[in-house]
Amino acid sequence: MSSENRISVPNSLNEHWMPFTSNKDFKENPRLITEAKGVYIKNHKGKTMIDGSSGLFCNPLGHGRKEIISAVTKQLEQLDYCQPFQQGFGGSFELATKIARHTPGDLNRIFYTICGSTAVETAIKIAIAYHRAKGDSKRFRFVGRERAYHGMNIGATSVGGMINNVKTFASVLMPGVLHMRHTHLPEHKFISGQPETGAELANDLERICANFGGENIAACIVEPVAGSTGVLVPPKGYLQKLREICDKHEILLIFDEVITGWGRMGSAFASQEFGVTPDMITMAKATTNGIVPMGVVACKEEIYDAVMDASPKGAVELFHGYTYSGIPVSVAAALAVQDIFEKEDIFNRVKDMVSYFQKSLFSLKDLEAVENIRGYGLMGGIDMKLKNKPGKAGFECFKSCYEAGVNFKATGDCLIIAPQFICEKKHIDEIIDKLRIGISNYTKNQKN
Repeated sequence: MSSENRISVPNSLNEHWMPFTSNKDFKENPRLITEAKGVYIKNHKGKTMIDGSSGLFCNPLGHGRKEIISAVTKQLEQLDYCQPFQQGFGGSFELATKIARHTPGDLNRIFYTICGSTAVETAIKIAIAYHRAKGDSKRFRFVGRERAYHGMNIGATSVGGMINNVKTFASVLMPGVLHMRHTHLPEHKFISGQPETGAELANDLERICANFGGENIAACIVEPVAGSTGVLVPPKGYLQKLREICDKHEILLIFDEVITGWGRMGSAFASQEFGVTPDMITMAKATTNGIVPMGVVACKEEIYDAVMDASPKGAVELFHGYTYSGIPVSVAAALAVQDIFEKEDIFNRVKDMVSYFQKSLFSLKDLEAVENIRGYGLMGGIDMKLKNKPGKAGFECFKSCYEAGVNFKATGDCLIIAPQFICEKKHIDEIIDKLRIGISNYTKNQKN
């Protein structure tokens, strides 16, 4: 077998232990992706499908962008690697400047990581380093939120609130982590945009401060819109209340914008869309259009300055970093993405498409199997009615929609739809039409 065919249809599926996958189910009926171009992907059976979730939210500019491929190729030919410790190359500084032009307020200090998980891990360490630099080393607690996903490293899992992750790895999680309630209330049914009720849930943070001492809390981390757990949109005023409570107790507020960052909500960052400026933002995914891994933490200048000022000249100020922090190939991809953002006016393009997408998404509310729909920007969640046990309906419906020709991410019983930013109205129509077919076929199969 040629190497090309071996990659498309491998000799064996046994050796690869797949992440976040029902391995036994997959290997009985594999879904192998062989090609991707624009808004479409093709599987090993030759079936073409529309990408309904931008990969894992990370390919919003479409698959196979020649500008990015060319930039990466050129960079690899010139400089394939430069160690990031005590050395550097011009591209990483140029990219930091371009990122800082888009971040809100004075979040102008940029630290590179490998992915979203490591960006969150880095933000946790920076928070500790900042308080220690200010002589406030007693702050060791972190506050996360139920139904939050921040990645799969130990720190990221600890502040996250996905119950299976917490239960599985409880014995190795960080001590001192507390969780607020999530913001999805029973009355939040079929709402496009921010719910009117629920802002008072932010007072969970005030209650935690009262019970455990606000002076012991280093940071509070939330996703402005919880993505991977089902597109949970914050109630009006909720994020503003979190900001006020953090300011009152001198707690750092971290926004995990790994999914919402770079246009998904209609503005460059969700923090700008909702009018709340955090102290740090984590980002990844769309930063390189998913071509190569990269994570980023944007910090307020005050945080950077405090850590710098606490160390003598010539000393390493922050004992943290990765072999692949800001490596040339990732930077080249990210710079090409920044050019596309500007040349194609991507953020305004998203804003123009939001209303059409949300209206189209909610047209599915008449389907018998649909329990709820919610959304904001170019992202929406469709809850399927529970079947026997949690997660079964979502997984079976995902497979039915895959056969109908639309690919997306499902979490539990929620189908998460996040179209690419390059989509035209006809592509939104195709996604919705194939979702309707897939969900309807799923319903018919349950009755047979």
